[in-house]
Amino acid sequence: MVEYFGEQLSGFAFTANGWVQSYGSRCVKPPIIYGDVSRPNPMTVFWSKTAQSMTSRPMKGMLTGPVTILNWSFVRNDQPRFETCYQIALAIKKEVEDLEAGGIQVIQIDEAALREGLPLRKAEHAFYLDWAVHSFRITNCEIQDTTQIHTHMCYSNFNDIIHSIIDMDADVITIENSRSDEKLLSVFREGVKYGAGIGPGVYDIHSPRIPSAEEIADRIDKMLAVLDTNILWVNPDCGLKTRKYTEVKPALTNMVSAAKLIRTQLASAK
Repeated sequence: MVEYFGEQLSGFAFTANGWVQSYGSRCVKPPIIYGDVSRPNPMTVFWSKTAQSMTSRPMKGMLTGPVTILNWSFVRNDQPRFETCYQIALAIKKEVEDLEAGGIQVIQIDEAALREGLPLRKAEHAFYLDWAVHSFRITNCEIQDTTQIHTHMCYSNFNDIIHSIIDMDADVITIENSRSDEKLLSVFREGVKYGAGIGPGVYDIHSPRIPSAEEIADRIDKMLAVLDTNILWVNPDCGLKTRKYTEVKPALTNMVSAAKLIRTQLASAK
């Protein structure tokens, strides 16, 4: 998520063997941010436009957000972290605008590590969240209303930062949820209103197990006990790069079947 973009941004350097454990046997090579950050050239526009040309369905552009790039890098210490984050945000903003100009009308800006950067001192939380949210909003501050902005967050305790998530003003947020037994949705049971779309993950992408359509439909039903039908999105927990294609296709097929089943049930109940 970070190395791909860092390799195409100025101000980043990479090691050959500087591996850091992410989880289990998965390792990453965090980039080193040594200077001012900018985007010399488009990073994903060609690939996104190529994919869009092959379908009449909306093609989602996929980018990593500035806060996540910052938190998953070794960051220069000669200026405040928020200044570096704003530089990254402006670089991502150029990419967002080029994607929109290229006909991509749905753009996801992942902030998987937004909560990871919270300072240990609680007194510093508000300042961090303020510049983190501002950085995200910079990335898409000049797009058209017709362009839909998504974001994604990995497993976190969202409840204590829910108002900052709302302030991010994304049209849709997707979250890892399947292994939490719906606990991540408890904040909505407590009365917090989230006016945008929300997509709690309906199956665990870290497992090779393929969920049945009935199993996914049951999970969607549980979500509908908490969320309104007009804001619920149905999606996997996270990206599918750790899965084999023989696992991806049947799982997505079952997910689509489950969504259609629930839509039919809701329509017949009216």
